[in-house]
Amino acid sequence: MFKKIILTTGIAFVFFLSNAQGLDTYVHEGEFGVSIGAGHYFGDLTTGMKIYNLKPKLAAGAYFQKQFNNYVGLKIGANYCFLGYADKYSSYINDRPKKFRNLSFNTDLWELNISGSFNFFRFQPGFREYSFTPYVSLGIGVFSYDPYAYLNGTQYMLRPLGTEGQNDKINYPNLNPYGTMAMCFPLAFGMKYNISDKINIFGELSYRFTTTDYLDDVSGNYAPDAFPNDANGNSSVGFLLQDRSYEWGVSSGIKGRQRGNSLQKDGYATAQIGISFNLSSYRCPTY
Repeated sequence: MFKKIILTTGIAFVFFLSNAQGLDTYVHEGEFGVSIGAGHYFGDLTTGMKIYNLKPKLAAGAYFQKQFNNYVGLKIGANYCFLGYADKYSSYINDRPKKFRNLSFNTDLWELNISGSFNFFRFQPGFREYSFTPYVSLGIGVFSYDPYAYLNGTQYMLRPLGTEGQNDKINYPNLNPYGTMAMCFPLAFGMKYNISDKINIFGELSYRFTTTDYLDDVSGNYAPDAFPNDANGNSSVGFLLQDRSYEWGVSSGIKGRQRGNSLQKDGYATAQIGISFNLSSYRCPTY
């Protein structure tokens, strides 16, 4: 009986030692991956987080991550989002002013970012006991955007029109056109699972805080006097797009009336699934 105990203990020790040496010799250097999913905008046109108000659109991304150890890494990522929303999705009963405002937008958004990531569990591809971890990341990035809308089936870029009077230096000298680029601060939560020593699958939910309130071209007040009629007495495109309540048979766009909430910046969220490929190296074991 004693010999069996000694033999069993010896086998267990050899197994533990060989496994520990394996962990010590394998180095997870990093990974690169791609993902696809959906993106959603939050700003002056949205009315909350209710499921029926969500109008997700295409989102995709790619990244490279340098792993410093089994827990901490640094990620460089590139993302694309097609964002858009419309006041027509607002509730007629609970949010009639937004419904009558009748504004809408779409934009193609391209983003570059760098983030620090942290694995809650030890993650070491190729070892079953370390093949899964939740993770969190926080970073900084920059993105380009250029909102547009449709009028009678024709697409118009909204920024050049100055829909809140940005181009009228006589009546609105303190307003300037907003830029086509802004900064973002991505906060992400995800889960990653290693299916082989080379391949992982993951799911990630992230939100971007931004430095702009013009993702949707809406921020300040109405400025109808910034858009005089043309020589034939017809309304300009800018006038027709800065206030579309006339399509409901009302007129919301009174000069100085609030058009958007300038005290709160816009943001956007993405939910994506993806696949990543591990980069590894080996080193001499320690004894």
